[in-house]
Amino acid sequence: MMDPNKPDANGALITCYLSKWQKLEKYRLQEDSLKLLFEELCRENKRIEHVLLKVCALNAFYSTNIFDTYSVAKHILQKDIDSRLSTGDCSLVNEIAKVTIKDKEKNFYSFASKYCSHHEPTKFPIFDYFVEKLLIEHQKRDCFDDFRKGDLKEYKRFVEIVENFKQAYGLDAFTLRDIDIYLWIAGKETFKRNY
Repeated sequence: MMDPNKPDANGALITCYLSKWQKLEKYRLQEDSLKLLFEELCRENKRIEHVLLKVCALNAFYSTNIFDTYSVAKHILQKDIDSRLSTGDCSLVNEIAKVTIKDKEKNFYSFASKYCSHHEPTKFPIFDYFVEKLLIEHQKRDCFDDFRKGDLKEYKRFVEIVENFKQAYGLDAFTLRDIDIYLWIAGKETFKRNY
């Protein structure tokens, strides 16, 4: 539960968390490596080798528990996603997320949001456990949007919720990536997970 004595999300708080991010060398360097891979070395998604390399890197850095990275990469390659990424087509995340592996449908929703975000960070916010938990807590506390937990798993609605969060707290000066960083770090601090 969020501490009611903590200040609401505001520009100063986001700036504070962005400063914390700069000190998290391991995570920052992983993100810099992914940026190099996604934005420079393997920008397109037209060769299985490029897609597989990106899937494996994300899986390793984010511990997304994809045990058949080849099937996921092949699935992404078949979607012909480059033009849809550049236009910020939100429906792409839910499409990439649903992969059939050994006759079982898997839903790698968090992974799919990360895959799209690393191509276009200004268009695709990242969904993960800590982001979900913190958005729900802000909603309970401040009613910044009318959503249910399940709405966060429909990516178009998730993007609307993040945008409404930005607007409600006057955070328009910050990018979606800045908001991702705040939600992830603050969520990680607020909701400890035992692994």
